Amino acid sequence: MFALEVIAFDIASCGIIQRSGAHRIELCQGPGEGGTTPSQGFIKAAREQTSIQLYPIIRPRGGDFLYSADEFIMMQQDVQLCKELGCDGVVLGILTADGQVDKERCSRLVELAYPMGVTFHRAFDRVADAATALEEVIACGFERILTSGLQPDAVSGANTIADLIQQADDRITIMPGSGVRSGNIAALAVQTGAVEFHTSARLLKNSDMVYQNPAMQEQLQHATIDEVELRKTWEALAGIEPK
Repeated sequence: MFALEVIAFDIASCGIIQRSGAHRIELCQGPGEGGTTPSQGFIKAAREQTSIQLYPIIRPRGGDFLYSADEFIMMQQDVQLCKELGCDGVVLGILTADGQVDKERCSRLVELAYPMGVTFHRAFDRVADAATALEEVIACGFERILTSGLQPDAVSGANTIADLIQQADDRITIMPGSGVRSGNIAALAVQTGAVEFHTSARLLKNSDMVYQNPAMQEQLQHATIDEVELRKTWEALAGIEPK
């Protein structure tokens, strides 16, 4: 069967994702930076309010995926916290300066996370060679890779995603993400052979504030879930048989 993972940038989204029938929440803050580590309070609330799989991202900042010694310590502490709070897994990725998977550090985090699952996130789309990186991620012990096929979106990278799925040969799950929507998810399933998908179904919600200072010249929007789009995305997979 197919599985759908959905990003939650706020606590309201967590309930919407669970009600939609999706299988997994990727919990993030910092949507403008592509997702950063959520706060302890956010993780705790999400765990208390949902029963589906919960995978917080472990990403101490936006930007690249080359981390300092201090940032790596932070990542270890955040992984441990997620385990203590009852999360099902975490999402992370570390690269070396020359675009390789940082096998030593990644392996240490996977070991620390056990028995939680670990997804290698879209740092994968910044590697120098996808085929080599796939073998390195497998060797580190990750259970899946979130990727857009080294392109800005999964539709553009669909051929590479299909190649990665063939190379993986069921040793690891390849999960297409970035730009996955209700209008293209069924075609992606057919073209790539993927059985897990990642979507944000993102909606920018306007502020409910009655008073806003016009001198600030800001809209005060925040990222949340488009419940209608999410439902349509899940329904679009119905009737498509996995390869």
